[in-house]
Amino acid sequence: MADRVLLDGVNLQVRGGESAAVTGPSGSGKSTFLGCVLGLIRPSGGTVEVAGQDIARLRQRALERHRSRHMGVVFQFGELLPELTPVENVALAALLAGTPSGQAYERAEGLLAELGVPYRGVPTGQLSGGERQRTAVARALVNEPAVLLADEPTGALDATTRDSVADLLFEVPERWGCALVVVTHDPAVAARADVRVELKDALFVPHGAEVRP
Repeated sequence: MADRVLLDGVNLQVRGGESAAVTGPSGSGKSTFLGCVLGLIRPSGGTVEVAGQDIARLRQRALERHRSRHMGVVFQFGELLPELTPVENVALAALLAGTPSGQAYERAEGLLAELGVPYRGVPTGQLSGGERQRTAVARALVNEPAVLLADEPTGALDATTRDSVADLLFEVPERWGCALVVVTHDPAVAARADVRVELKDALFVPHGAEVRP
């Protein structure tokens, strides 16, 4: 039995200051696409260029450095450490990237203040869902990435909080100058993006278009 092809010659270019949304049913290959962009999955062909570097050709240590410096990720459930304060969660990402402690905490506090998150003295686990996702966005931005990837970032939120977090995410390209790529099942979230594609039969298809046989 031949291996299943999840991505076949897909092409997506997102520049700094632009946003793109990738939609598609469960199992269509959205997670594989994210894994390729992050360098967690090496494609059998083609290039995956982030910040001028084809990450598919990097060795593991160089890949980890490039990912830390140039990519930020927001997950559906935040993936934060609940026992740490928001500023500790955000600063930790900068510290792991080699930023000096004082600078890491200063940058973390500035981002959290700008995003309206109470960051002193409160464990992250006690924040609301929206505040946790804003903390996750701050953590993803703390190393000033070239691209921000968001994997179902509003999937665990109620409608009001979803809209607030989506507002924030789609302000990111203009406010911070990075590219934004959102993977989502939510058509209302996807509709906010500059470019919207669907994964159909291993191809990226512009929203509303049909796959040609």
